[in-house]
Amino acid sequence: MRITVDEAHMLVQRVMTANQHSVEYARIIADHIVDCELRGLGYGGLARVVSIVERLQRTGAPTRPVEVAHQTPVSARLSGNDNLGYVVAFKAAEIVIEKAQAAGLAMVGADGTWYTGMLSLYAEMAAAKGLITMIASNATPWVAPHGAAEGRFGTNPICFGFPSSADPVIWDIGTSSIMHAEVVLAKRHGHMLEAGRAFDSQGRPTTDPEAALAGAFTPWGGHKGSGLGHVVQMLGILAGSPVQPPELAEFGFVIVAMKPDLMMPEGDYRARVTEYAEAVRAARPIEGGPAVRMPFDRSAAERRRRLAEDAIDVPDFVHARLTEFALS
Repeated sequence: MRITVDEAHMLVQRVMTANQHSVEYARIIADHIVDCELRGLGYGGLARVVSIVERLQRTGAPTRPVEVAHQTPVSARLSGNDNLGYVVAFKAAEIVIEKAQAAGLAMVGADGTWYTGMLSLYAEMAAAKGLITMIASNATPWVAPHGAAEGRFGTNPICFGFPSSADPVIWDIGTSSIMHAEVVLAKRHGHMLEAGRAFDSQGRPTTDPEAALAGAFTPWGGHKGSGLGHVVQMLGILAGSPVQPPELAEFGFVIVAMKPDLMMPEGDYRARVTEYAEAVRAARPIEGGPAVRMPFDRSAAERRRRLAEDAIDVPDFVHARLTEFALS
């Protein structure tokens, strides 16, 4: 079915407040979920809220807010206290932006969280303030290292963000060949996975999402993506996570932000990033192919289009489940 952007936002807020979340935290979560939908990432949008509530039903809602455990003028460490990563990472981004604007360079880590969502959202927050960012979030070991068939690191997204004179340039990828939310959504729909994406619990290749969830996903980009996955895992450990976080719990999140004027005037840097982005977009495409894009171009264009249409398409079963959750 099709609903408006405001209707989607209010539905998520109602679900989260019905599950013992404050109005503030429910709004932060709804902002994130709806932005996933606006960017065309449905697996991380309203369907993800079903998974969030199912997890809360198993473990109970968090009883303490996100807290600052330690800080210096250029750093902080947050205790997530089992709050959803959308909230924990948002709070970390707010703090790192404030500290980096004051000191030029800052780093914030957070532990005790889960589901950090689109790291590009936090990079976009920082880019709007003229900051460059590097962000990483580790997770439950759902992914097999290159050459293995058993999970040892998470889907482990890594993200870099750069301010420009127009849309920011943001590169945000998961280091697995398929994201956990995509596999969960395939299971709900009864769809099979593409070959080469996963192993079952016995280490055999599988296209069955249920078997994949009991086994392991393959890394993105072979040994190169596997290497990035290891890097993110160790950055999450630096933030305070266990070496291998348990199922949907105790993830680690790190965000580093810096002002361009540590090296050159911010305006000059923005102009140079814009010049580079325009040069890339002007590159000759392969024969018969579409125009060349920079990272984040697609997301920004999709968001503008859907906002203009004021419409989000939601699978009927997802809308029905969320309506049920909102009334419980």
